[in-house]
Amino acid sequence: MRVLLIGANGYIGRFVADRLLADPAVQLTALGRGDDADVRFDLATGSPGALTRFLDAVHPGVVVNCAGATRGGARELTRHNTVAVATVCEALRRSGCGARLVQVGCSAEYGPSQPGSSTAEDAVPRPGGPYGVSKLAATELVLGSGLDAVVLRVFSPAGPGTPAGSPLGRLAEAMRRAMQSGDGELRLGGLGAQRDFVDVRDVARAVHAASLSAAQGVINIGSGRAVRLRDAAATLARVAGYGGALHELDGPPGALRPTIGHPRTESLGHRVDALGHHRSDALGHHRPDPLQSRGERTDPEHTTPAPYPDGCGSWQQADVRTARDRLGWRPRIALEESLADIWMEAACRI
Repeated sequence: MRVLLIGANGYIGRFVADRLLADPAVQLTALGRGDDADVRFDLATGSPGALTRFLDAVHPGVVVNCAGATRGGARELTRHNTVAVATVCEALRRSGCGARLVQVGCSAEYGPSQPGSSTAEDAVPRPGGPYGVSKLAATELVLGSGLDAVVLRVFSPAGPGTPAGSPLGRLAEAMRRAMQSGDGELRLGGLGAQRDFVDVRDVARAVHAASLSAAQGVINIGSGRAVRLRDAAATLARVAGYGGALHELDGPPGALRPTIGHPRTESLGHRVDALGHHRSDALGHHRPDPLQSRGERTDPEHTTPAPYPDGCGSWQQADVRTARDRLGWRPRIALEESLADIWMEAACRI
């Protein structure tokens, strides 16, 4: 089976490439903007006609699209996430290769959901930001294309290669800095959000399974279990061997509370936030120091939690039964292993 992989150099794409290359039945061709791609092509600026000619020459049986942008303004996100997918769909319609399309979508397409609920594929999407809107538009283009196509809505990927700018990446970097400088306390904000973390290697397995299946439509890829970010931070501290205290700025009612360990009183034990500064929280949002606001401790009941930066509110949890039933896929890698791999990469920078 010849597979054309778009976005092989991205966070998810690298692991998809490894997974496909491990299958002796797969002949893989990588298309992308980087110099190490087999074929250089920019979906955001390239024409459908040029891509059609390449498809007719290579004649893949499956096209996997992992390309896209997670940061930037609405125009940039639309160009890389929506216009690029329109180019892929139009090229596949024009081509005679008859390839199946596996599009990697994301849970930001759903937007906020009711705490305690599991989001199934038939939920009405209400994205809460331009990223989710751009990815949802791409999904609608794929579903309306008439192609043999499936969209995998990936929830919150974690594990090796996690971007340093992501919430888990920032937590690991903050802990690395604290351990390197001997700080005995970290002050963290934005830890109240609950997300469905799924290891990126399990995501790659799902893409491989979707490439071989006949499933169409939208399929959720997640663990099926929401985890509070403060619990992920506690697990990360344990696997890192961080012996200091984590103080949550915007936790449940009560004073600033340590989630792990006890505050130190030594001069080294000054409080820092998750970026190693005094004015930004774990997710990089600007926040005043609760101990300096008006010269007194801020009342936590009136503290606004920092939003998780995906526009999905305080809760997301996937209903993953469709992936099990139609792809034969289940997640295998526990969050603790994913966090341990994130920490190993951060620790190498100490």
